[in-house]
Amino acid sequence: MPASFSFATATEILFGRGEVAQAAPRVAALGDTVLLVQGATPARSDALAAALAARGCRVTRFAVAQEPDMARVEAGLAVARAAGATVVVALGGGAVIDAGKAIAALVPATRPMLDHLEVVGQGLPLDHAPLPFVAIPTTAGTGAEVTRNAVIGVPAQGRKVSLRDIRMLPRLAIVDPALTDQCPRGVTLASGLDAVTQVIEPFTSPRANRFTDALCRDAIPRGLAALIRLMQAEDSQARDDLAWVSLCGGLALANAGLGAVHGLAGPLGGLTGAAHGAICGTLLPHVLRANRRAVADPARLDQVAAWIGAALGVAPGMEVAAPALAAWARAQGLPGLTGLGIDAAAQARAAQAAAASSSMKANPVVLSETDLTRIMQEAG
Repeated sequence: MPASFSFATATEILFGRGEVAQAAPRVAALGDTVLLVQGATPARSDALAAALAARGCRVTRFAVAQEPDMARVEAGLAVARAAGATVVVALGGGAVIDAGKAIAALVPATRPMLDHLEVVGQGLPLDHAPLPFVAIPTTAGTGAEVTRNAVIGVPAQGRKVSLRDIRMLPRLAIVDPALTDQCPRGVTLASGLDAVTQVIEPFTSPRANRFTDALCRDAIPRGLAALIRLMQAEDSQARDDLAWVSLCGGLALANAGLGAVHGLAGPLGGLTGAAHGAICGTLLPHVLRANRRAVADPARLDQVAAWIGAALGVAPGMEVAAPALAAWARAQGLPGLTGLGIDAAAQARAAQAAAASSSMKANPVVLSETDLTRIMQEAG
């Protein structure tokens, strides 16, 4: 592990139950013309909209009901520019936060969005600094509140790609676990497995450093335990723990990268529209086992297997722990890839496309197209 590293994150993070009460005064201090990006249930944002209006802010609301694509981001840009927005705040799940982050980044931009997108575009840096952006997650999964990219669907090419610039890191992230209380069981499972994946992949990444290790070593076993508890019953402490793990994942992945789970999840989601967290949760055990079989130094993957084994009460070796994790997730209701609507044709295209993914470059070992195809078949 290199002795030197850099670490970048949101300018300020507020974490804890009740911290969302600080949202209105903090947002108002950044600008008086607010674009409020919200999810499919507008009522969840009513209190924040009212609190901002009470502070003299002009609030325009924009809904994002599913994972954002170029058309939805363009629509948000039009709304933000027409309103003269000076600050963007997103309250919702990872899709809402990614949409808000992209809109805040592109409102001042003079070039077309495509010029700035990775893989399908030129991947150019932003030509102007983004508007101030505040992220308030209502699910524990993506960690998007502390990352420097936004994932955007490009349906014409069947891809999900990133808009990325270090200046896209939010000005403020407010992580209030109370906002995740009573989250539906299926959403908790998929987003929670995504959160766990996003502390495992940075831990096994060749870009891992002492800072990301400090986050991930605590977060991996904590996240597994919290998710298992939440599948049994609602538990406020488990909600707190999972929100913390999701935050750690965002911090870690933004600085150490991800791996083959996300390298495959991007193309698979773009091709089929299947939910990102569910894809990640389905792929995770099979990628772990493939990595363990191929990697030269298995120490970190063996540690992950030990954490999984301890959480599920099975032997610590990856050949036992990974199948046990897959079986546990299935028993909780997570479908395989076929159940998510991902057929063999989509899998074949994803195996080819994954090589160009930025996530794949941080996998602990190079996996061939044949390896990736086998992983997806096992996850079927």
